[in-house]
Amino acid sequence: MYNVEILCIGNELLSGITLNTNAHWLSRKITKIGGLVKRVIVVGDDLIEIKFALTDSLSRNPNWIIVCGGLGPTYDDKTLLGIGKTLKKTLMLNSTALDMVKKSYRYRHRRVRINKARLKMAIIPRGSTPIENPVGNAPGILLCVHKTQIICLPGVPNEMKAITTKSILPQMKQEIGDFSIRETNYHVQGISEAMISSRLTKIVDSAPNDRLYLKTHPRGYVDNSPTIRIQLVSKGNNEEQVEHLNVKISKQITALIRKNKGKILKIS
Repeated sequence: MYNVEILCIGNELLSGITLNTNAHWLSRKITKIGGLVKRVIVVGDDLIEIKFALTDSLSRNPNWIIVCGGLGPTYDDKTLLGIGKTLKKTLMLNSTALDMVKKSYRYRHRRVRINKARLKMAIIPRGSTPIENPVGNAPGILLCVHKTQIICLPGVPNEMKAITTKSILPQMKQEIGDFSIRETNYHVQGISEAMISSRLTKIVDSAPNDRLYLKTHPRGYVDNSPTIRIQLVSKGNNEEQVEHLNVKISKQITALIRKNKGKILKIS
């Protein structure tokens, strides 16, 4: 199993000021290439909380820990300091990271002085590797602890997505190897979750472990009749087997819907 944990850092995420779209985007992308996101943790800009969360994640030895937020030039950007203290790695000015910061300003035709605040984005834990940020100023930072790779990404969504798409997902995909996923959604009226729950449990139990995800999503009532979405996801390393499982379970679901006199409104 290829396990990933996501650690999001920022007081704004805990106060409700900012919606945590980064975790949602990362989880979907990682799942589609065959990774398993085991946890999403959110902590504030606090060194003790960062240390506790990172230590806890490392204790489970995931393949990757993705850290989002707190790489900028301001006083409350404490991610790298927290990681350095946790791993007992001194923060040092990295010449490659500094070149990346300077290049980012030149690329945007901004003539600025590299002051203390901007220099902060190039001060990283000893032994770590800066990763170029294609659309922002703060580089990503890559470390390895035993068999766990830790990537620190900016919290700005377009910067996080750019680094992940260019540098992280391709590496993950290569490590995971062949993977295929197929999703089918049945939008159904006239059936409630309780009516089909026990049967769906039996269907899941009959499938190979970790190859099938079957979930019902209530969608309220239309003309006093319940509506739900039945989500079917088959996955695995063999595309033909994934397709075969999807077809097999689809037949069982449609038979179950007919048996309970439900109406399929749409299949997506």
